[in-house]
Formats: sequence, structure tokens, C-alpha cells
Amino acid sequence: MKKYVAFLIQLMVWSSFTLVDWLSKRDHKEYKILMFAVFFYLAFIIARSIVKSKKITLFVTLFSLAFYLSFHLVLQNFIPITFLFIV
Repeated sequence: MKKYVAFLIQLMVWSSFTLVDWLSKRDHKEYKILMFAVFFYLAFIIARSIVKSKKITLFVTLFSLAFYLSFHLVLQNFIPITFLFIV
């Protein structure tokens, strides 16, 4: 159950990263990479305080990042296409 809670909280962290990335769309790539590192560290620390294991924390963090990235790409690429067919 702790892994699931950490996963859900990390999805909220990745969502906030996407919001901050959208708000700072004119920033340089170096700042975006640094911002990603900060959010990754934040997600890792939050999960570490919940799970209490480094290996499981790293697995949950990478899994939540992969899940969110795939979900984000699906919504970014396929939703505008289906919207064109509806209208």
C-alpha cells in the first residue's frame, strides 16, 4: 500500500513539473534540465520518506516517471488527432 501511495504522490509531482514546464516555456534547455533534476529529487525524497527503502523508492520513482511520460505523450499526440475527427 505504501508503494501505491508513493506512486500517486509522485504522479502529482510529475503533473506539477509539467505545469511549471509549461509556464516557463521560453527558458533555456539548461534550466529545464535543472528543473527536471529538482523535481526528480523531490519525487525521490517524498517516496523515500514513505517507503523507507532506496531500491524500492528508485523503482517506484522510475516507474511513475515512465507511466506519466507515456500517458503525457499519448495525450499530447493522440488527443488533437481525435479532436479533429469529432469536429
